[in-house]
Amino acid sequence: MNKTGRPLSPHLTIYRWPITMTLSILHRATGVALSVGLIALVVWLESIAFGADAYAMVTGLMNTMIGKLLLLGWSYSFFFHFSNGIRHLFWDVGMGFEARQVNASAWFVVVTSVLLTAVYWFTV
Repeated sequence: MNKTGRPLSPHLTIYRWPITMTLSILHRATGVALSVGLIALVVWLESIAFGADAYAMVTGLMNTMIGKLLLLGWSYSFFFHFSNGIRHLFWDVGMGFEARQVNASAWFVVVTSVLLTAVYWFTV
């Protein structure tokens, strides 16, 4: 209670951070990351049209450590957004709304997106 006698709203000290809240935030963040990645994809495609020198410059930038981290992040964003989108499709038809199913599907999305990203990068 505060000095006025009114109860305070519970905060993070009371509630635990549920996986569903994390996935909701991550879904939005990966959507933004994919939008930025789309700009990078367009720049790469335009570099092909502008000739070998422009293509070599963009390819050289993407072969740096920062470029590879960006590509890794964009690929994870794609696989996470894709997996979570499939989860939402199941929800759209009314499946998986019980608490255990929601938590299980949330962890399935996390594991699947990490595995798909790893498989992609180890096979490329």
